[in-house]
Amino acid sequence: MKWLRRFGAFCYGFFVGDDVRLAVGVIVGIGAVDWLVRAGHNTGWWLLPLIVIATLVVSLRHAIRQTPAGRP
Repeated sequence: MKWLRRFGAFCYGFFVGDDVRLAVGVIVGIGAVDWLVRAGHNTGWWLLPLIVIATLVVSLRHAIRQTPAGRP
């Protein structure tokens, strides 16, 4: 069972990394595009880049707020 815990830690580090918001945003984006395509909208591809950009903006705003003033 030790290998399962190490594999789980690897997957978390690989997919989530430093920011959970990015991983959740991509998963939500893929799910939304899948939902649109299954609903009959064959042009649902445009939604994923918008969701990824919005997720990056939210992540950057959070990172900027967390950085103390005067520190790079």
